[in-house]
Amino acid sequence: MLELALKGSPRYWGWLFFLAILIGAGVITYLYQFQIGLGITGMSRDVSWGLYIGQFTFLVGVAASAVTIVLPYYLHNYKKYGRIAIIGEFLAIPAILMCMLFIFVDLGQPMRVLNVLLHPTPNSVMFYDMIVLSGYLILNILCGWVILMSEKKGAPPPRWIKPFLYIAICWAPSIHIVTAFLYQGLPGRDYWMTAIMAAKFLSSAFASGPSLLVILCMLIRKFTNFDPGKEAIQTLAKTAAYFLLVTIAFYLFEVFTAFYSGITSHQYSIIYLFKGLEGYSKLVPVMSICVLLAAIGVLILVTPPLRKWEVTLAIGAASTFLCMWLEKGITLVVGGFIPNAFDRVFEYWPTLPETIITIGVWSFGFFVLTILYKIASSVKEKAIFDKYGEKQIKA
Repeated sequence: MLELALKGSPRYWGWLFFLAILIGAGVITYLYQFQIGLGITGMSRDVSWGLYIGQFTFLVGVAASAVTIVLPYYLHNYKKYGRIAIIGEFLAIPAILMCMLFIFVDLGQPMRVLNVLLHPTPNSVMFYDMIVLSGYLILNILCGWVILMSEKKGAPPPRWIKPFLYIAICWAPSIHIVTAFLYQGLPGRDYWMTAIMAAKFLSSAFASGPSLLVILCMLIRKFTNFDPGKEAIQTLAKTAAYFLLVTIAFYLFEVFTAFYSGITSHQYSIIYLFKGLEGYSKLVPVMSICVLLAAIGVLILVTPPLRKWEVTLAIGAASTFLCMWLEKGITLVVGGFIPNAFDRVFEYWPTLPETIITIGVWSFGFFVLTILYKIASSVKEKAIFDKYGEKQIKA
């Protein structure tokens, strides 16, 4: 089926070429980082995790969110997801690849990645994170490709693939739970050390993932002859709305616990993010935008007339996705380091090289995603054409 990716319009090739330029810029900048060191980033002794780890954390959730489509379709026979099940599975593949790349670029000596394999340490959460991410990647490639091959041949999926589908459904939450354990198991970081961190990670993942899928489905419908279906898109939007509300509720629970308990160490990070601390306030505008985007997302996705109008639906989905990206991809990581162990504030802001490398990794993910979706949409178009004829491709 890979030959389907070699057939496309000038717009398709222009998009891939644009992404290739951004990837090249990221690679060149990374080589500069590899030569000079992580000193070219905004990270320091006091803020040792930054934009790279924030993107890793966020994208693990995007990968896990594929279960919001796969579970209803394969376990509960929700037929409206029949057309887009493969879209969810294929979204997880580039998301995991980007997760791995962000870990790679975050290491000063990337060869240290091999230490996880050469010197496994079962008492380390990172060891299990490597296992669940690698396993989930293999499962999604296997299930997605086999099912798409069957659809291309006009045959039902083989029976032997069903156990792997069920394993993938159970596996999906584990990749984000283990990631949450990386944070909530650190006793020196009060902002992260909360028992509901894993639950908050899953809820935010199931808000950001479906909102991104809504946007992707709308783009697929616009630029291809394959229509994922209005009802499927609306269901995804409802899923994003409900989990956005749950995520906001979890955050408010943490605010209540921090301030009602009177434990100042739990309050500092929240105060810094929303108001500033000791005259430092770099992330206050970011958090303010995050709150505004959350309000827009809730207003649109919860209100049926606004959710059903495609223009406002796109705005609501984009607002939800960007809100979760800002909260989990930037403020969560950096906020946990402020103040440091000596109650001093050392701020962080990504540098230009760090940003270019991040854009390069995201571009690689979208490059892979574009190719996968090109293959999937081509197979879907042919299958629908063979079954219903040309007039029914967008029915």
